[in-house]
Amino acid sequence: MAFELPKLNYAPNALVPHIDEKTMEIHHGKHHQAYVTNLNNAIANTDAEKLSIEEICKTISKYPMPVRNNGGGHYNHTLFWEIMSPTGGGIPTNEIGKAIEAELGGFENFKKDFSNAGATRFGSGWAWLCVKADGKLCVCSTPNQDNPLMDIADCKGTPILGMDVWEHAYYLNYQNRRPDYMNAFFNVINWSKVNELYLAAKK
Repeated sequence: MAFELPKLNYAPNALVPHIDEKTMEIHHGKHHQAYVTNLNNAIANTDAEKLSIEEICKTISKYPMPVRNNGGGHYNHTLFWEIMSPTGGGIPTNEIGKAIEAELGGFENFKKDFSNAGATRFGSGWAWLCVKADGKLCVCSTPNQDNPLMDIADCKGTPILGMDVWEHAYYLNYQNRRPDYMNAFFNVINWSKVNELYLAAKK
């Protein structure tokens, strides 16, 4: 089964003013589509065609760089679209909110650490909130299209929130102002979805 570009759960203009419509159209329809197309080409006629994207990521060291880059790009962006919503934002009060309070020093401290992970990622990459193997939360970042599921990652865990800090995620609206984009991102986080992913990762 070839991988496919997932549909958005909202209109491309639904995240305005935080993320503009043109960026969403290009980011989803062009960039993510390219990762899907290139991934399918990279795994054609190999055993990886039978695997899920999660299984590929977990054993990424077995594969050539085109699979790593495009497989990561597909996994990361699929999560990215899911954890955003036009009705997002605010401070979570569900299980993930309680875990952030208990394990990461409270929401404001988490927001600072998560933003710092994105701000200090040199070049392109991602900031993550993950559930580690022991069930505890951690904040980290990865370069390019790597993610914490990958066996080559410095920080390992199950991603439940990812923020894209590649310039194509924000450049049309925010130019070089990555901190402004990251601040806006907090207004569209779908904490209900993040909580769902958190509970699933804890099982």
